[in-house]
This record gives sequence, structure tokens and C-alpha cells, in this order.
Amino acid sequence: MWSSLILLPILMTAFNSAINHSQNRPRTGRGRGSNWWGIAKAGEPNNLLPLVPGAISYMGDPATQSTLRRKQKRLVRENPGVLVAVAKGANQAIQECQHQFRNRRWNCSTRNFFRGKNLFGKIVDRGCRETAFIYAITSAAVTYAVARSCAEGSIESCTCDYSHVSRGSPKGAAGVHGVRDWEWGGCSDNIGFGFKFSREFVDTGERGRSLREKMNLHNNEAGRVHVAAEMRQECKCHGMSGSCTVKTCWMRLPPFRVVGDNLKDRFDGASRVIFPNTGSLRAGGKKSRYNFQLKPYNPEHKPPGAKDLVYLEPSPGFCERNSKLGIQGTHGRQCNDTSIGVDGCDLMCCGRGYKTQEVVVVERCACTFHWCCEVKCKLCRTKKTIHTCF
Repeated sequence: MWSSLILLPILMTAFNSAINHSQNRPRTGRGRGSNWWGIAKAGEPNNLLPLVPGAISYMGDPATQSTLRRKQKRLVRENPGVLVAVAKGANQAIQECQHQFRNRRWNCSTRNFFRGKNLFGKIVDRGCRETAFIYAITSAAVTYAVARSCAEGSIESCTCDYSHVSRGSPKGAAGVHGVRDWEWGGCSDNIGFGFKFSREFVDTGERGRSLREKMNLHNNEAGRVHVAAEMRQECKCHGMSGSCTVKTCWMRLPPFRVVGDNLKDRFDGASRVIFPNTGSLRAGGKKSRYNFQLKPYNPEHKPPGAKDLVYLEPSPGFCERNSKLGIQGTHGRQCNDTSIGVDGCDLMCCGRGYKTQEVVVVERCACTFHWCCEVKCKLCRTKKTIHTCF
């Protein structure tokens, strides 16, 4: 009995200490809106019902349906054809992420991860730079794919963006003697619909009540802003003998690689943030979810802008395998022995050293075009020196 009375205050002190520590530590658990990433793995052509007039394109795989929340399923039903675009965007995001980080210790691997929240591994449970990029690139890819699909006529609920045509030719369209030398026309990518749909679909479940949810919302929005900012004007000439008397112009998205490059630059300069002033974190209505300003971790740094990526904590180490976080490590990765950058063997191999070997590579060569319409190539064997991390 006396031992219990003595032990009780000790347990209460430890309990209170744990509570205080928990309250002072930012909540960095993953937001609830990332399960839809699983569409990328199950969004193969054989899992999609044919797109026919009046039919709703929907995933045939029940496991894929489970990756969508109720609101996301409703958005799919209301916008026939959009799920194909979302699946395309999710796969495009993975490909772009892996391209941008192909020479980094963390290479955006999705190996051994199959569904939804586990697509990128449990690193997304950490509020680090890598997680920030994942959220931004996936949101950007959905915006991009939906905007482009609208212009292609693949989604029944949207079309080309004709808003420029209704506004008439902008200032500067008049040539010599006040005669217009170009006018709006063609089929512009519908960035307005893509932006709005991405907000509704991607941000589902992100209520903005915790710092981590604010981080997710900010990075999702940053991805969309980068896509919208890259809309470009394209023109086609009209006139006798190609004289280009009048040009018809429209707005079009650039290759997605441009967006990926921009987001990668923002990754390198990402802002670490902390809780803003007391009371400013609580979200109210739908609009207020995006009306917030995160506070920089370093008070000497400026607050993050709309295009900046934000994170909450330092990145984990990527040198060694960490099955808990889904980190593959750099053992067996190829490196560049002449580079002093992040792809160099010294940095990539984390000081463990590397081995050099010659391998025989079979590649297509001496390709020629044969009428009509075939390209024939020879198979050439070449020796190549590769360097692999221990």
C-alpha cells in the first residue's frame, strides 16, 4: 500500500510531463487527404471502364475505390471522365518526382508501396521537405491533367476555356494603322476548372485545424499556383501563302517538366515554419482554409509566399535503409565519380565508398527511316564504366 502511495505521485508527474511535451510539440501526423494517391497504382487502362457518352468512368478495382473519400467519389460521379485525368495526373506526379530526385539520396521511390497512403512510404508522416514536394507535385499534376483533359474533350462537365474570346483582344493586339494582327481563338486549356477541381478533390480531408494540415494545404495550393502561372500564349498564322495576316491565339500549358523544375527549385529553398500567433490557426469556413499566413521558424526570414514550399521538421537520414519510414538507403545506387554535387559518389554513398566496374550495354544504334513508315535500328554493344555505392 505504502509503495503504491509513493509510486502514484511519480506516475502523475511523468504523465503531466508527457502531456506538456505533447502539447508543446507540433502535430506533424499526415493529413487525411492523401489516400487518393493510390489511384496511381490502380489507374491502369484495364481498371478503367470505357468512356462512352452517358457513362461514368469509374475504377473497377474495389481496392481503388476505397482510396477515395465520400466527397471525392461524388466529384467523380458529377464529372464523368475526370477520374481518368486524376489517375493520369497521379502517375505523372510520380514520374516527375522520380525524375527530379533521380540524383539525390532520396529518389522519390514508390517501390514496394502499393496503395494510397503507403504509395511513397511512411516518410509522408513526417512534415519534412520531401513530404512538402510530394504534396505540391501531386496537386499540381491533378490541376494540369484536368485542365488539359477539359480542352481535349475528355471530361463531360467542362470544355475549352473561352473566357479570353469573350473578353476580346487585349491591349497591344493592334498592329500598324490600328488593324489587329491577332485575335483570341482556338481552344485554351481550362486552368480555371482544373484549379477549382484540384482544390475540391485534392484538399478533401484537410480541414486546416492543425499545423500539419496547414502545411499540406499551403503546399497543395503552391503546386496549383505554379501550374496557373505557367500558362502561355500560343498562336497560329492565317493568310494567303503563309503571310500571317492574322494570328489566332490561345492559352496553353507548357510541358509538365517546367512545373516540376520550378517546384524542385522551391524545394531547395523551402521555408521551415512554426505555429502562427495564437488563435490564427483555427479554420472557419471553406474560404478561410486558404486565408492564413504561416510563421517562419527563423524570425529573420520572410514569411513564405504563395509559390514557396513549407515544412515543419528536418528531413530524416537517407543513407541507410529505414523500413519504418520506407527509406531505401543508398546502398547499390549508381553515382558520378567526377561530380562534387549531390549525385557525386562522395555524397551519394555517404562516405562508405563505392566500387567501379565495366559492364556491357546493348543499345539501339544506326537507326534509319524506311518508307513507309518504319524505323530500323541495329543493336550495338558498348562497354560502360559504372560506379556503385557500397
